[in-house]
Amino acid sequence: MEFLWSLIIGGIIGWLAGMILGRDVPGGVIGNIIAGFIGAWLGGLIFGDWGPHIAGFAILPALIGAIILILIVSFIMKSVRGRNHRH
Repeated sequence: MEFLWSLIIGGIIGWLAGMILGRDVPGGVIGNIIAGFIGAWLGGLIFGDWGPHIAGFAILPALIGAIILILIVSFIMKSVRGRNHRH
């Protein structure tokens, strides 16, 4: 049951990050979950483990990390798309 909660909270974190940025996370629900998990890892590395915790996630660093991740992925995807249209 704990794993299921982790998936749900990871998905919510990824979804919230996308909503804050006004961008869709590629991959839908699975993309949101991945963004939430990777965002939690990235946010933990950069900002530490502080604030409220739910299902093993430090919510604020995870959300900030997911926002950073989505910005990086959006930048990379935009660059790749731009390169493909030039040729």
